[in-house]
Amino acid sequence: MTLVTAKDLKKTYEVGDIPVDAIRGANFTIQSASFVSFVGPSGSGKSTLLNMIGCLDPPSGGTLTVIGQDVSKLSKKESAKFRGTHIGFIFQDFNLIPVLTVSENIEYPLQMVQSWPAEERKKRVDKMLTAVGMQDQGHKYPRQISGGQKQRVAIARALVTQAKLVLADEPTANLDRDTAMRIIILMKKMRDEFGTTFVFSTHDPKIVGNAETVFNVEDGIVFESKAEGERDA
Repeated sequence: MTLVTAKDLKKTYEVGDIPVDAIRGANFTIQSASFVSFVGPSGSGKSTLLNMIGCLDPPSGGTLTVIGQDVSKLSKKESAKFRGTHIGFIFQDFNLIPVLTVSENIEYPLQMVQSWPAEERKKRVDKMLTAVGMQDQGHKYPRQISGGQKQRVAIARALVTQAKLVLADEPTANLDRDTAMRIIILMKKMRDEFGTTFVFSTHDPKIVGNAETVFNVEDGIVFESKAEGERDA
């Protein structure tokens, strides 16, 4: 099943009076329950692509269909509702709320965008804590856990709304090699268990090597390259 389709996708920013083409006519598809990486140097446009797929930034041209919805036609309010219902986010700096406990951080999206009763929220949070191996850490605050544990919490938060699509911007950038590998293995486990599609913007060869689909981004142009496993075949 195709989850994301981009056709002649464009994004142009105005820098002063000068238009800058961040994405220039991108065409690609992303399948459900897949591990996908956008790879390229800083400023190439890969984060812009994630922002458009995540309904954070509207396209300037072309069409972008995400989970059956042409998101290029959504208003800001509609984009926020769609994003909160269908899409999860993982960031390199974790973005946990310091005054909330681990459990409260995971629960936060359910309170913001989902009308779940308190009892159902607790069941869902407990399930996600167990899924990421943090079932005994729910009472702690972000300052009391390690970087790897913070990223586990971020993964649980991204999946707690039962999001079909998770967008991860350099999720291993602030982790050491061993911790990064454990996080990658955890995300693949979550993909297999929940059927979630993970889309990465990354420089990390460990993520690229585990991706089934790799898109190279250079100067706003997107082209697909073979994933690591296909190159070795």
